[in-house]
Amino acid sequence: MGARGAMLAVLAVVLAAASPAGVAAAAKGKYHALFNFGDSLADAGNLIQNGTPEFLATARLPYGQTYFGRATGRCSDGRLVIDHLAQEFGLPLLPPSKAKNASFAHGANFAITGATALDTPYFVAKGLGDVIWNSGALMTQIQWFRDLKPFFCNTTQECKKFFAKALFVVGEFGGNDYNAPLFAGKGIPEAYKFMPDVIQGISDGVEALIAEGAVDLIVPGVMPTGCFPVYLNMLEEPKDGYGERSGCIRRFNTFSWVHNAHLKAMLEKLRAKHPNVRIIYGDYYTPVIQFMLQPEKFGFYKQVPRACCGAPSTPERAMYNFNVTAKCGEPGATACADPTTHWSWDGIHLTEAAYRHIAKGWLYGPFADQPIVQSS
Repeated sequence: MGARGAMLAVLAVVLAAASPAGVAAAAKGKYHALFNFGDSLADAGNLIQNGTPEFLATARLPYGQTYFGRATGRCSDGRLVIDHLAQEFGLPLLPPSKAKNASFAHGANFAITGATALDTPYFVAKGLGDVIWNSGALMTQIQWFRDLKPFFCNTTQECKKFFAKALFVVGEFGGNDYNAPLFAGKGIPEAYKFMPDVIQGISDGVEALIAEGAVDLIVPGVMPTGCFPVYLNMLEEPKDGYGERSGCIRRFNTFSWVHNAHLKAMLEKLRAKHPNVRIIYGDYYTPVIQFMLQPEKFGFYKQVPRACCGAPSTPERAMYNFNVTAKCGEPGATACADPTTHWSWDGIHLTEAAYRHIAKGWLYGPFADQPIVQSS
C-alpha cells in the first residue's frame, strides 16, 4: 500500500469512529430501497442516458476521477450524497432511472441535471423560457417514478409494503428555479417573488410521493448561494457586501437562508397533516458555511471560496478559479492535485469529500433536524 493508500485507510478509520458504532451499524439494512429526486447535485447519469451532448463538460474527465476513474454524468469528482447514503445502508449505488437493463431491485435515481421545482410553462409565462434548461422538473420525475413502479411492486398491498421500507430523498429543489431570474440579470428582488411558488411546488411533490406510499422522506434545503465561485466571479459587491470571515456574498446567503426557513415551515405543516409519515429536513446550508469557517475540521484548506477544478478569470477574481469560458472539463481548465482538500469541485457543485461529510451529517447528525438513523 502506498503512502496515499495508507493515509486513506487511516481516514476511513477516523470517519468510522466519528459516528457511534451502534448507530452506524443500525444504518445497515435500515432500508431495502432508496428513491432519489433532484437536480445536478444528485444526478447519477440520467442526463446522458440517451447520448452525451458534445457541449456537456460534466460528462468528461476530470468529472468522476476520484472514485469511478471515469465520468458517469455526476457533477462531481466522485460520489454524491445519495451514493454515500446508499453505501451506508449497505445498498448498491442507485442506477439512473433512465438506464437500460439496470436492476431497480433497490430503488432508482430520478434526479437530472437542470431540474426545477416548477414546470417549464411557469418560466415561459415569466419570459424566462430561453434561460431555463429544464430536463425534468419535480413532477416530471415523479411521473417517471410512477412509470417505473412495476419494477418494484404490482399490487397496492405489495407497493405499500415495499415503500414502507424505503427512503425517499426529495431534492434539493429550488436552485435552478432561482437561477432563471438571477442568470437573466433580474436580480434578487425578482427571485424573491418566485419563492412562494417554489415552496408550494416542493410541497406538492412531497404530497404526491406520500400519496404513492412514501413514509420516510428527507427534503433538503438549498446551499448558501453566496459562497459559490460561479456567483462570486459573476457579481461585484461593495466591500461590506461580503462576509468578513467567509468571503461569501451576504445578500445571496440571506436569500438562501430565507428559502430554507420557508421550506422548514412548510415541512412542519406537512408533518401535522401526515402524522404517520416521517419527514426530515436535510441541511445543505450549514455544512457549506462550516466548510468555509472551520475548514480544518473537515480536512479542507483555509481559503476564499475556490473551485478545485476550473481556471482563473480576471486577475481581480483569479482566486475563485472559475471562468465561464473555461469551466471544469473544458479546454483551459485543470483540477487541483487533491480534491479532498476542497469543498467546491467546479464552482457550482461539491467535491466527493464535501458530499461525504453532508451525508454523514444527515445520517447521524448534526446536518438534519433529526438524524435519519437514530440510536434506539
